[in-house]
Amino acid sequence: MRIKRITPHSGIARRARLIAVASGLLAVSALAVPSANAEPPTPIYSAAQLSDAGDAVRAADVAGTAWYVDKATNALVVTADSTVSPADIEEIKREAGANAGAIRIERTAGKIRKLLSGGDAIYADSWRCSLGFNVRSGSTYYFLTAGHCTDGAGNWYTNSSRTTVIGPTAGSSFPVNDYGLVRYTNSSISHPGTVGSQDITSAANATVGMSVTRRGSTTGIHGGTVTALNATVNYGGGDVVYGMIQTNVCAEPGDSGGPLYSGSTAVGLTSGGSGDCTSGGTTFFQPVTEALSAYGVSVY
Repeated sequence: MRIKRITPHSGIARRARLIAVASGLLAVSALAVPSANAEPPTPIYSAAQLSDAGDAVRAADVAGTAWYVDKATNALVVTADSTVSPADIEEIKREAGANAGAIRIERTAGKIRKLLSGGDAIYADSWRCSLGFNVRSGSTYYFLTAGHCTDGAGNWYTNSSRTTVIGPTAGSSFPVNDYGLVRYTNSSISHPGTVGSQDITSAANATVGMSVTRRGSTTGIHGGTVTALNATVNYGGGDVVYGMIQTNVCAEPGDSGGPLYSGSTAVGLTSGGSGDCTSGGTTFFQPVTEALSAYGVSVY
């Protein structure tokens, strides 16, 4: 075996070089580690990009979806019901293209649908809904309800046998909006400015986190909070509504048109949603201030 001899001076020099190289590597490593382990920055989407993402969701035209811009998290939140498949979600993201990263999917139980059925309360020829708020213009009295209730409806009745007339539909806006107006023509029917025992004295726009109550002819009184504003809801078949109030208040078919209120303040009209009042759900409401302005009427 051959042994290579080194002088003390050459050993010292080599060790010095090794220490210098090692120190250099440690210095480089110390600089490189944070860069290697750092999370990539979260993309910041502009208002225009978020709007474009919303347009893409609309273009994908997947029934059972609703969406709104969450400014706090810089995201377009898409609520998808149980009928929306993974393939549907992929289609939404493909449609969004470069803005797909702005979309956050949230699931809701059941099926998002217009809350309309046959039963009790206020009756059109073939369906039942719920009265929203009594309103007036001068000495003429009306009530507000959902537009998908008044759409195609003539006279309204107080009973399922349709023998006691309330009056005719005086205005209707659905889809895009979801409000309608019915005029009282039967002078024997009282029309107090209340929701049950709650007096309604004003109307206002909803705010996120607002505590609200809903009343409907199917499920009665239920409460919750406003979770989002300016939501777009796709009920399918071309029935898309915009500018809705999103809540965690439950509702069921037949509750459509019923009032959403906060204390003595009118806030919205029940449009549709998913789930039920046993397991809970998500419900959307037409802002009442828009309907009041459209028809030139006021609560009292």
